[in-house]
Amino acid sequence: MPMPHRILPFFHIWAYLQTQPLLGLTATLCTWELADWVDKRIGRKSFSNPVLLSILFLGAALLLTHTPYKAYFTGAQYVHFLLGPATVALAVPMFHNLPAIRRDFLAIISALTAGSIAAASSAMLIAHALGAPDSVVVSLGPKSVTTPIAMGIAQNLGGQPSLTAVFVILTGMFGSVICTGLFRWLQVKDRRAQGLAAGTAAHGIATARMLTLSQTAGAFGGLAIGLNGIVTSLILPLLVRIFGL
Repeated sequence: MPMPHRILPFFHIWAYLQTQPLLGLTATLCTWELADWVDKRIGRKSFSNPVLLSILFLGAALLLTHTPYKAYFTGAQYVHFLLGPATVALAVPMFHNLPAIRRDFLAIISALTAGSIAAASSAMLIAHALGAPDSVVVSLGPKSVTTPIAMGIAQNLGGQPSLTAVFVILTGMFGSVICTGLFRWLQVKDRRAQGLAAGTAAHGIATARMLTLSQTAGAFGGLAIGLNGIVTSLILPLLVRIFGL
């Protein structure tokens, strides 16, 4: 009995997608599903973070197929646009945990301020001690803040926004990979503390990892992202003066 529909070979589908904006969108969604499947099979280990795996898989695919990044991003920009709504959507778990946030707000602010100062000053101190140029030291300061805010802070203080964006991404990836293992090693079991620490140190990427483990951790991570942006924008000009930059 003849098949009702002709099944196109994979290379025909690939050839079609290469001429369409759908390439980037399809590649991004399929890569994420593959990375998430691998992460589940491994058991949600710290080193199998699907964001990290997606970057590695996509980078390798673009290199192997000689696909220009510009051609890929033509379609991937639709997913990129959803970054804003996804960040705003963190307000949903925050709303569900509003009583706990209100009850512990003083402790949250105290811990977050200490974390913000430590994250910015330690990076700037190490870079300054190693003889990095002033612009690089300033660019490192907001590395733990979400990208749009970090780039704005760096630009206003004489840093390089593009370099800051790289530091922010690397910080987020590193934080998301080590956070769960570090919490186990330090025996930090409170989901509120985990989320607040992850959001303060490694912004949205680590918070996304926390959200896969617990809605409470994701809520406190989302809160940390917003508050850390505010605190860092206030303390970083002071740190720049202290370092004489």
